[in-house]
Amino acid sequence: MEKIVIAVGSTRQPKLNAVREALDLLAPGLGGAAQFEIAGVEVPSGVSHTPLSREAMMTGARQRAEALVRIARDKNEPWKYFAGLEGGLDVVEESGARWVFLESWAYIADTNGRGSFGQSGAILIPEALAKSVVNEGVELSEAIDAFAGGHGIRDAQGAWGVLTRNLITRQDAFRVAVVNAFAPFFNREIYKGLAVNAGA
Repeated sequence: MEKIVIAVGSTRQPKLNAVREALDLLAPGLGGAAQFEIAGVEVPSGVSHTPLSREAMMTGARQRAEALVRIARDKNEPWKYFAGLEGGLDVVEESGARWVFLESWAYIADTNGRGSFGQSGAILIPEALAKSVVNEGVELSEAIDAFAGGHGIRDAQGAWGVLTRNLITRQDAFRVAVVNAFAPFFNREIYKGLAVNAGA
């Protein structure tokens, strides 16, 4: 049986579990009867600890995947896919009001130099939390702990879980982002001709 290794640019369990759950759904379209294995590798995103725009989240996800591509080349790792995951806030001005949304992004690259983005959707965060992170520069993981009166929330349900009463967790959001980012790889007929490039 063929073994396909997906490198993930993190060692945090919600991210690794999200990729594992996504692969359970995608396996038939990606490798048929192949056996999938995940390699978690801590790599830098190259963006701030809490990105404050969609562009920064996308850049962070892509740069994590590109760092994995470089590691694979340098160390001759047998990785076939490279997953960069990045969460953060998208600050939007609309009709004179500020709206701050929590989002989770993924970037998937392969050994052929192709790459694609996927996003989880977005949820509005309360103004008190937005003020702490956006205005005062507090890292989201610290701010959500203080806001919800917990500890280590990002390694459990995440801010997504706090905001949705666990209807959608951090892991759930990243799973959706990973499935969406993999779409051009498992649904090739629909996406044929799409110019996707890993840039690494």
